[in-house]
Amino acid sequence: MNKSELVDSVAAEAKLTKAQAAEAIDAVINAIQATLKAGNQVSLVGFGSFMVSERAARTGRNPRTGVEIKIPAARLPKFKPGKLLKDAVAVPKPAPAPVAKPAAAAAPKKEAAPAADAKKPVAAKKKK
Repeated sequence: MNKSELVDSVAAEAKLTKAQAAEAIDAVINAIQATLKAGNQVSLVGFGSFMVSERAARTGRNPRTGVEIKIPAARLPKFKPGKLLKDAVAVPKPAPAPVAKPAAAAAPKKEAAPAADAKKPVAAKKKK
């Protein structure tokens, strides 16, 4: 979905004209940008949070030539989705298939060895 499709969707949902919906969307985007530019966070409960991440300067390497380059520090916008958004997007896991139980002891069980045999000493193996 691009911006014009979003405007159409908002206009239909909120029963606004397309111009009013476009103005409302632009106002929301501008407010989020201004808040992030000031270094603050925008939290929309259930939807998610927009925040600014600070990345320190570091030394990198040009993969083509192998020459070291300096990468400057940067401030980057980040978005962390909320629980309601995650739940809305998540694909439900299929129910596990029932496990067939084995038939009840079709073959007769072997009897345990007599207790007298258990008392016989075990011969130690000789090392060569």
